[in-house]
Amino acid sequence: MTFKRPIVIGIAGGSGSGKTSVTKAIYDVYKEKSVVVIEQDYYYKDQSHLEFEERLATNYDHPHAFDNELLIEHIHQLLSRHAIEKPVYNYEIHTRSSEKIVIEPQDVIILEGILVLDDERLRELMDIKLFVDTDSDLRIIRRIMRDINERGRSIESVVEQYLSVVRPMHNQFIEPTKRYADIIIPEGGQNQVAIDLMVTKIKTILESDIIV
Repeated sequence: MTFKRPIVIGIAGGSGSGKTSVTKAIYDVYKEKSVVVIEQDYYYKDQSHLEFEERLATNYDHPHAFDNELLIEHIHQLLSRHAIEKPVYNYEIHTRSSEKIVIEPQDVIILEGILVLDDERLRELMDIKLFVDTDSDLRIIRRIMRDINERGRSIESVVEQYLSVVRPMHNQFIEPTKRYADIIIPEGGQNQVAIDLMVTKIKTILESDIIV
């Protein structure tokens, strides 16, 4: 039995860069067809074996924080047209919850996260690799607004975390993955020209005759 191979699009970039806006812009074009978004944030490692105090020290911006083995396994399953059970991460207890989300295979798979271009095994599964590149001052402002409004944090705690963890991890691990991108999109979801080009490229691949 043969079937059309799904397209895998990797969208990387720093925290607050606009990855989610780019992802949503592409998703909105194809949502009536066949598209699914896999957020790397859902694949933080299970930490239920650790004491709560140890979990609090988790560096969520380090490559070792992610369970790439499970993520790669799930992408392979989706490429083979099999459903997966996507894990759910609970930030209140700093480990995975018992909840899982069933994801059905689709024609377009968008893999979005700060470090999706870091692992060579993941990159090899991608047909298109994007890096959303936004100035650091805009990224920190967006992060401050998000964490205060959505997560109830103080500006002091957000700035402290940014300076001690987020910024050094971005410079050490996230920024270097830009070299693996096929396309670099400045200013995220506000770059309509780049998004239109991406939509056209995806449409071309979807209309091709590639089967596996």
